[in-house]
Amino acid sequence: MGKIYVILGSGRQGQSGAYDMALFGNADKIIMADIDLMAAQNAASNLNKLTNKTIATPQHLDIRNVDALGNLIKGADCVLSGVPYYFNVDIARACIEAKVNMCDLGGNTHIVLKEIEMDKVAKDAGITIVPDCGLMPGMGNVIAVYGMNKMDTCKEVQIRCGGVPQNPKPPLGYKLLFNIEGLTNEYFGKAYILRNSKVTEIDTFQELENLEFSPPVGRCEAFTTTGGTSTCPWTFEGKIEKYEYKTVRYPGHYEKIKTMLDLGLLDMEPVEINGIRIIPRSLFHKVVTPKILFPDDKDLVVLRVMCSGIKNEDEIKITYDLMDFQDDNFSAMERTTGFAASIVAIMLANGEVDKGVIPLEKTGIENNFVKELLKRGFNLTETITGKPGY
Repeated sequence: MGKIYVILGSGRQGQSGAYDMALFGNADKIIMADIDLMAAQNAASNLNKLTNKTIATPQHLDIRNVDALGNLIKGADCVLSGVPYYFNVDIARACIEAKVNMCDLGGNTHIVLKEIEMDKVAKDAGITIVPDCGLMPGMGNVIAVYGMNKMDTCKEVQIRCGGVPQNPKPPLGYKLLFNIEGLTNEYFGKAYILRNSKVTEIDTFQELENLEFSPPVGRCEAFTTTGGTSTCPWTFEGKIEKYEYKTVRYPGHYEKIKTMLDLGLLDMEPVEINGIRIIPRSLFHKVVTPKILFPDDKDLVVLRVMCSGIKNEDEIKITYDLMDFQDDNFSAMERTTGFAASIVAIMLANGEVDKGVIPLEKTGIENNFVKELLKRGFNLTETITGKPGY
C-alpha cells in the first residue's frame, strides 16, 4: 500500500520535496496545503504534470487553525513542514495529537529545542519528529556524522555551505533564494558552535575567511551565520573539540553588507522620517528584494564538510564536497533543500527511525541518507588526507 504525505507550505522547497516523494516515496497521495489556495493549486498541478499522474491534491489551510490542521493531517504517513519556522512547535503538537510523523525545514535552533521538549509525548504517541532537515541545517550535518563515523576519534567538524548565482551580478553578487527576512535573520544574530568541547554562543557575520572551490565557482568567502549547526553542539559537547558552520558567498558580498550594517541601514530600532516611524531593516527588505531576485538567472549550491580526527593512531582529514546546479524543474537550492527533507520524510513514513523527537544527527540514518543522495544524482566526492593507503 502506498504512502500519504502532507506538505505544509506550497512554496519552492515544498514543491521540490513533494516531487521527490512522488518519485522515491511510494506515494499514493500528496496533499499540497497552503494559506494561498491558488499557490496550493498551482503546486499540485505542476507536480501532476511533472510526474504525469494524478498524485497531488491542493488544500487551503491556515496553519493557525489547529482543528483544520489536525483534520488535514490525520491518517497521513508523514508531514513535511515547509512553512516559517515559528509555526513548527504548534505543528509538532498537532502531529502528536494526530499520531502522524513529521519533519521540518527548521532553521531556528530555539524552536528546535522546544520541539525536542516534546520527546516523551511523541514517543507515547508512537510517532517520530525530526526537525531541521533541509540543506543547512540538515544535509551537511548528516554528512558530518557520516564522516565522523569513519574515524576512531573525531576532533573537529567544519561545514561551509552557500547558495549562489551561477553568474553573479551587481549589486551584491547574490541571487535571493528565499525570504529576505530569513536571510538577514541568518546574518545578524547569535550562532551556537562547539569550541574547546563546550557549547559556545558567538556573534554572526564575523570571522571572515577565504576558500576555494572547483570550477566554475572558484574563490569564495565564508562567515558565521545562525542556525546551521542546529543541535549538534549540544549532541557532541564533550565528545569532540570543535563543530562550526559558515555561509559561503562570492568575494565582496560580506564587505558590502557590512557597510550597510555599519551605516545603520539594517537597524531594528525605528527612526522617524516626516512624522512616520520606520524600521530601517524593514525598508531595506522592501527596497533591496526586487534588486536581487534575478528570476531568470540560474543558481548553484556548494557544500563542504571537513572532519578531522584519528584513524589507526594516525591523524586524518576527510572532506566531502557537493556542488549542485539548477535543472529544468528546480533550482539548486530547491533540490538540495527539498530533496534532503524528502529523504528524511520517506524514512519516517517507512518507520526507519526510532520514536520520539530526535535531532537529525542522532537518527542513525547517515549511511542510508548518503546512498539516497547518490541515487538522486547528487555528486558527492570524498577526499581523505593523512596516512597513505587509508
